Amino acid sequence: MKLENQCIILTGAGGGIGSQIARLLAAQGARLVLLDLSPAALQETLDAIGPSAHPPLIIAVDLMDNIARQAAVEQALSHLGGIDMLINNAGMMSFRPFAQEDPGVIERIVRLNTLVPMQLTRQLLPQLLNQASGRIVNVGSTFGSIAFAWFATYSTSKFGLRGFSEALRRELADSGVEVTYVAPRAVKTKLNSSAIYRMAERIKMNMDEPEWVAGKIVESILKGRKDVYLGFPESLFVRINALLPRLVDGAMKKQNHIMMSFAKEGK
Repeated sequence: MKLENQCIILTGAGGGIGSQIARLLAAQGARLVLLDLSPAALQETLDAIGPSAHPPLIIAVDLMDNIARQAAVEQALSHLGGIDMLINNAGMMSFRPFAQEDPGVIERIVRLNTLVPMQLTRQLLPQLLNQASGRIVNVGSTFGSIAFAWFATYSTSKFGLRGFSEALRRELADSGVEVTYVAPRAVKTKLNSSAIYRMAERIKMNMDEPEWVAGKIVESILKGRKDVYLGFPESLFVRINALLPRLVDGAMKKQNHIMMSFAKEGK
């Protein structure tokens, strides 16, 4: 597909991956509305895009506020005159023992990572179905296929997003509306605490640059891919875990013990 003149709403547009996605989409002539909680981060993204044939509209909004989210989407639709694509990229992470997790954090992560993409999709889907074309892009994670210890809430939220993507894709078969699910492995963004970076170095966890990940996400859109898992050997482990999860339990046991000391720093 071509991105020129495509009307796209992108969430998490002020983050490491989101800002890079926005830059790449703008370079291909897409018409963008960029959503994020932080006005300053959105302005940085806009400045990075620079002069454009279609200057993006930026909207600072708390996506977990139902009324504010719905109003932001209406503003986006009014600005764009329609919608061709929704990219659900906004997200939160927590790295700590689940027994010590803040109950409020559990709720916020599940709401932002799983429920918000579902609600945004629900708001926009009738229009996409009516025009019999469009695409929903959900940015998930390898953690949504391989449940990592000490990332229980985050993994659960991404498992939910993956399940939603799969169910919706089957429901929309032959409707003209496509669903793309892209699962990066660990990415070097501000979502990661210093404990995560030190843990990753200790266990030699692969971490990708946001520019590379954003490029792969846009490439997946251009190619009309359905499911994309980024990074090797993680993409292989996803398939092994699906078939033999108890084998993966044993393989990860030593790593989990090492990770535990870093996770406890999140108290």
